[in-house]
Amino acid sequence: MGNTTITRDVEKRQAHAEALHASIVEQVQRLADSGQWRAFLEFARSFHNYSLNNLLLILAQNPEASMVAGFRQWQSKGRQVRKGEKAIKIFGYRERQTETTGEDESSDDDSRLIRYFPTLSVFDIAQTDPIEGAEPLALDPTQQLIGDHDYGVIPPLTNNLESRGWRITREPLTHASGYTDPETLRVVLAESVSVEQSAKTLIHETAHIELHHIENVEEYRQHRGRMEVEAESVAYVVAGLCGFDTSAYSIGYIAGWSDADITVIRDSATRVLAAVHKIVGMLDQ
Repeated sequence: MGNTTITRDVEKRQAHAEALHASIVEQVQRLADSGQWRAFLEFARSFHNYSLNNLLLILAQNPEASMVAGFRQWQSKGRQVRKGEKAIKIFGYRERQTETTGEDESSDDDSRLIRYFPTLSVFDIAQTDPIEGAEPLALDPTQQLIGDHDYGVIPPLTNNLESRGWRITREPLTHASGYTDPETLRVVLAESVSVEQSAKTLIHETAHIELHHIENVEEYRQHRGRMEVEAESVAYVVAGLCGFDTSAYSIGYIAGWSDADITVIRDSATRVLAAVHKIVGMLDQ
């Protein structure tokens, strides 16, 4: 099974997995109570709340978008949209008064309200760079893993997925460490990330597959927060069983997608641990 340190005692493994999942709750709570998390929330909440239709438009054009704003709004926050970046198109909302012609006898006023929905351009934070001299943003507290060891994860998971018709590829990604495309049966890992980050990401994407998150795109979009919490929780627990700690990345990620709601994490325990059992079985092969 490679160089992993997973115990072969089933009961001990189960107890270890449960303890790891319980530790997510504790760590997310500590992060939620920290000044770093509060600063991040204050920053995030300063952005406009988009309608469901606009959120679907954003995801359709950039599935990895995490935080979007207009060109000038980014400038006001100390970031500059890079030259040549393609805008994400959404619909705005405007109102204006227009004078009546006098022919509309049913109108009691001399004007009427016109509502219209102009097309607006927004950009994801990954399409921007800090403006020199501007105060740094309180960004999401996730740190990429930098180790050069995969802990025996990548070859067995790759072999298992490929035996089921999936293809694992590496591509230049700018907005994420990886993603899963159910239509082409591809799991894509970013070329630029470390081996350790790739191993964690492959567990995360395998969890999406095992938990059937990606079989219905519309359902995923509607329940994206819960599904991302589940997949990253699986990644954290499996990685812990394999002997590497992903908390520097996973805890901030889980906190963000759950809005630091502990009940979301606790309610996912049964599904998470079932997926952990399946993926560990793949690593044992």
